[in-house]
Amino acid sequence: MLFPLALYLLIFVASQMICFAHPLEPTCTADHDARSPASVNCFPALGFTMPIDVPLSLNEWWCDPHTEYAFVGFSYEVTQCQSLSVLKSDFLDIRKRFHGRYVRLYGACDRLGFYHDIVDAAWHAGIGVQALIWFGFNGDSKWMKRRDELFSILHSNPKAKFVTRVVQFGSEPLFDHVLEPAALLAQVKSAKEKLASLRIPVTVSDLAYSFKDSDGGEKVLQAVDSIAAHILPFFSSKASKAINSWPLVKADLNYFISHAHGKKIWFSQNGWPSKTSQGVQPNSPSAVADVQNEKDYYTMLDRRCADLKAVPGGGVGWFAHIYSDRQEAGYGIYDAKELSLKFHFAPRTSC
Repeated sequence: MLFPLALYLLIFVASQMICFAHPLEPTCTADHDARSPASVNCFPALGFTMPIDVPLSLNEWWCDPHTEYAFVGFSYEVTQCQSLSVLKSDFLDIRKRFHGRYVRLYGACDRLGFYHDIVDAAWHAGIGVQALIWFGFNGDSKWMKRRDELFSILHSNPKAKFVTRVVQFGSEPLFDHVLEPAALLAQVKSAKEKLASLRIPVTVSDLAYSFKDSDGGEKVLQAVDSIAAHILPFFSSKASKAINSWPLVKADLNYFISHAHGKKIWFSQNGWPSKTSQGVQPNSPSAVADVQNEKDYYTMLDRRCADLKAVPGGGVGWFAHIYSDRQEAGYGIYDAKELSLKFHFAPRTSC
């Protein structure tokens, strides 16, 4: 009987080591139980089973924010206007391979009804969405149409309010001066009123610097329902190696803590580039952009899980920016072909 037992053990061990390339499943990750909050009776907890029918109420639907800390998912750029099948495949990959609980949208697709596909893909994958009203960089008014269509779908699609965790104004509207703080504040207040019946919170996705240094920026921070913090220490004038960047992260985090008044804090746009480009240049001669430093940045955050968990408001849930180099060169976890990981990536989802 020794040989069959040895063979069984060999097969079992091998099965735990197999990694399939995206988008196939299953894929190898760290041990599920060690990475996951205990409760699976709320959305989008790891292990939660989506209902066959749309629930009648949001009561007891969303997970307690105190369980939503550590790694929560990816920023995901939609400028490519991905098909529904691609969205389903990618969202499932984020959920199953990386144990993501959320997708934070980045960029914009102006195809009519695109957010219906986002909702369908999220429901299919059992993953939450942090939606984004994208201002862009052209100074035009397209964001208004995007806002109106998003709000229309949130109200008309019966599944939308069950997968949309928050609506963000972004990205970096204060830093890019796309609206005066008073005008942005008015948009936040208006959005909160329009989405109140859906119980969808509203926030602004921006840098600590933007809120601090714009006249009226901190009034915007007071008005939002949660904090969507951009944490990009590579651009600090004090940046060097990613593994040493915790003091830079902590400085921005402390600012948000002091102004959050107990609100939930997300690191919504958060990462370190693996290469520079025309729009990605350091402000410190010591800052290093390569794959090792991109990896080291997320390693550093993962090691700080206990510190992030202890932040008031339910701890900090952080996103990796971004899903692939095809979406934003240098920031992806996947390479530009979206077939291979640039480095091993399996951060904890709890500690």
